[in-house]
Amino acid sequence: MSSGISPSVGEVSPAEAWNILATEENARLVDVRTSAEWGFVGIPDLSDLGQSVVCVEWAGYPGMSKNTRFVETLKENLGDEGPGKLLFLCRSGVRSLHAAEAYTTYCAQQGAAVQCLNVAEGFEGDLDSYGHRAQLNGWKFRGLAWRQS
Repeated sequence: MSSGISPSVGEVSPAEAWNILATEENARLVDVRTSAEWGFVGIPDLSDLGQSVVCVEWAGYPGMSKNTRFVETLKENLGDEGPGKLLFLCRSGVRSLHAAEAYTTYCAQQGAAVQCLNVAEGFEGDLDSYGHRAQLNGWKFRGLAWRQS
């Protein structure tokens, strides 16, 4: 999980993220994990909310090198009239914080108003004492909708 929050990026729990997505028409979930994670671990299932997840890698597997086109790709996926609130999700909340900060910085430079929130705990959460995820916290542990892709 993240050790701190950027002054320009807020943080919400997985349950708060779900509530925002369910009640705020102008909110979207951005999953910044790798395509391997989406394929093997699963993705949030927002179909009950009439939404889909925006999937854009922050870093590529296996080398985990930063996606230099992250902001541009996210902007393309969001279209010209991007949402007013973006919730960023990764495995444990670290990459998503960096992604949210990068997009917030880009928007500020463009004079665009968008609220970026990091989903604390991430999709799988922190490691337990056995080195397993999804046993202590995270989207999956909290019982929020997800599916294997």
